[in-house]
Amino acid sequence: MLNDYIKTNKDEMIQKLQELIQIPSVYSESKNPLMPFGENANKALEYMLDLGNQLGFRTKNIDGYCGYIEFGEGKEMLGIIGHLDVVPSGDNWTYPPFSASIFDNKIYGRGAIDDKGPVIASLYAMKYVLDYCKVNKRVRLILGLNEENDWKCIDYYKAHEESPTIGFSPDADFPCIYAEKSILTPYLSMDYSTQNAPITIQEIDCNHNAINVVPKICSTILKIDSTLHMEILIKNIKQIIKKYDFEIDIYKINDEEVKLTSHGIGAHAAHPDLGINAISRLIIVLDEVFKTYDISLALFDFFTKYIYTDYDGKRLGINDKDESGTLTLNVGKISLENNILKIGFNLRIPIHTSIEHIENTFLECLSDYKNITYKKVGSKPALYIPKDNYLVKTLCDIYNEEANSYLEPIAIGGATYARAFDNCISFGANLPGQKDMCHQTDEFISIDNLLFACKVYAKAICELGK
Repeated sequence: MLNDYIKTNKDEMIQKLQELIQIPSVYSESKNPLMPFGENANKALEYMLDLGNQLGFRTKNIDGYCGYIEFGEGKEMLGIIGHLDVVPSGDNWTYPPFSASIFDNKIYGRGAIDDKGPVIASLYAMKYVLDYCKVNKRVRLILGLNEENDWKCIDYYKAHEESPTIGFSPDADFPCIYAEKSILTPYLSMDYSTQNAPITIQEIDCNHNAINVVPKICSTILKIDSTLHMEILIKNIKQIIKKYDFEIDIYKINDEEVKLTSHGIGAHAAHPDLGINAISRLIIVLDEVFKTYDISLALFDFFTKYIYTDYDGKRLGINDKDESGTLTLNVGKISLENNILKIGFNLRIPIHTSIEHIENTFLECLSDYKNITYKKVGSKPALYIPKDNYLVKTLCDIYNEEANSYLEPIAIGGATYARAFDNCISFGANLPGQKDMCHQTDEFISIDNLLFACKVYAKAICELGK
């Protein structure tokens, strides 16, 4: 019966996912209290709630912060927690990022796998259970709108609504996730107004990048004092770029200004080794350029001494590793605003290493840099549920039975809404061995993956809802 249901609803699921992807639900600042994360995020929420109503579910818009789609009765609640916001798309897509183009049995678009595809799969799995199965719990699909930033949506939900008794988040990998690393987001900054040097930074452009994305482009404009020879400076910069074999363009704007544009490869901050960090490489070159002309910039000096390895924390002296993997570090932000030079980091910390230990290591390394300020702007504790826990075993068994496999639960560096609730883990929809396209250019979900996830989620809802 489930196979027939999937076959009958295949075209509708594809169409609804395409329509959802076509809403560019990137976070934007909003003064409308009913659209706290911007008009497009609100459109995505309203689209899903309308679809839920059409399919026969109860729905609720929770003051524009989030919403839910629900069926069933009972004191206990099975929660399925997903999100509708997406990271910025970036450039160089084969197909427009919000076109939801289909090619080679894949649906391309920002949010296709993170997290709109899995959300659609979950909703249609709920519809199957509503029509063909009996459950003894309420089943609620919770829809967040601020997952890619600071989770204000889920915080608002928890302050105003009932939390699930048990649940999963369709925002990671199969077979299922039993552990998620903790996360630390610190910023280092310094006053740049006192700089009186023959080469100064006029502006930096990388604000489009999200902190949890490996930046693939970053540029800066340098102002050159008349005491320096512009052509010689450009020649020196080119030699430094060539020495490191970085992809950085240099362009003379006029007799006083030169622009550098650093190119990298985007990736999710949980897997920074899969990308090339454009910010890191630009800082390394700038630091050497400045030092060539006897210019001291403490923030860049600290960076080259303690940070730069592209993706890990070894220069900080942190080699922590456990069953969840090693510590990773992404340089996701750099800015020069109001004479404050600032660099932002996103670290994924092994589950048995404390956030406090990492912070203390930062502060120890900063002890000789009195004019650099450290500030923590966000952190999330790790998630850990033992492998022999009922929820972990049940979901893992459901996947393995459907996939005819014998895989074990896994640990990840990503952060899902599962860690926002007790007795909740992340479950799909990336398939084992499949390249993780979250936050990457040409993000997609295969149609086979979408249908498979729907089938697995339907079986999970039936089992957990008993």
